[in-house]
Amino acid sequence: MPASLKTHFLNEEYANPFMNASGVHCMTVQELEELSASKAGAFITKSATTSERQGNPKPRYCSVPLGSINSMGLPNEGFDYYLNYVIKHQEEHPGEAIPFFSVAGMSLKENLNLLERIQESDFKGVTELNLSCPNVPGKPQVAYDFEMTEQILNSVFKFFKKPLGVKLPPYFDFAHFDTMAKILNQYPLAYVNCINSIGNGLYIDVNEESVVVKPKNGFGGIGGEYIKPTALANVRAFYTRLNPDIKIIGTGGIRTGQDAFEHLLCGAAMLQVGTELYKEGVSIFARLEKELKEIMNQKGYSSIDEFRGKLKSL
Repeated sequence: MPASLKTHFLNEEYANPFMNASGVHCMTVQELEELSASKAGAFITKSATTSERQGNPKPRYCSVPLGSINSMGLPNEGFDYYLNYVIKHQEEHPGEAIPFFSVAGMSLKENLNLLERIQESDFKGVTELNLSCPNVPGKPQVAYDFEMTEQILNSVFKFFKKPLGVKLPPYFDFAHFDTMAKILNQYPLAYVNCINSIGNGLYIDVNEESVVVKPKNGFGGIGGEYIKPTALANVRAFYTRLNPDIKIIGTGGIRTGQDAFEHLLCGAAMLQVGTELYKEGVSIFARLEKELKEIMNQKGYSSIDEFRGKLKSL
């Protein structure tokens, strides 16, 4: 029986588990429509703030041999722009998967305000709360502050009744996996997204003896092949610690069908592609779909559920 990539996630069925990572190819309606027309199983908007943001000064993104470095600073078209788009899309495409909607307020008050507006709106899809942007000068990553994360989720779930996931930064210590999982398990979260880029890396152009991005004196988030082992570790750590009804979206270093297979083997239910989508464009989803099916056929798997989460230990 040939491999099927059909994926069930939060009571929806998707043709495959592939999505864009928020921040890549999702700034404008045109880019979102290109994702909608691509082979991606689902797609997500740029993380929205209340008002339009220009983001950090350019150059703020650089492709490097094993991935990328960026210090974008949350450029986006503003909350209303994306909310209007996702509601219009769900109305014009009945029966199709509704785009995921990402928000990233600059404060607890702003996050609560944005989520209140989503709760009151006609949006029927899934919201992702970004707790892990590493590239806004002067703003620490919220999800490294465990008390603040708990405070936000306490406040959110007093009123928010729609499906909500959170995007997390990478963690590097078992104690941190344990602590964050204990916090997350208290709430009716739909999913966690592991991981955002590894914050505050530095890449150097040896010929110029210079950094390659302008903001923050060259410090930026690292993505691509560099971060796959860290991403896989975070997917696995949370898959084995979270309540079974909290799903995992795997993000980080997905360049080939094999990378996708590894994320799924660690327990991811959906997969987001960032750096390689930036480099290759939306045609990457057709290639990833083909390559993942080939691996599954070689191994005799007809569905993802036959191997998802079944990573073996020695």
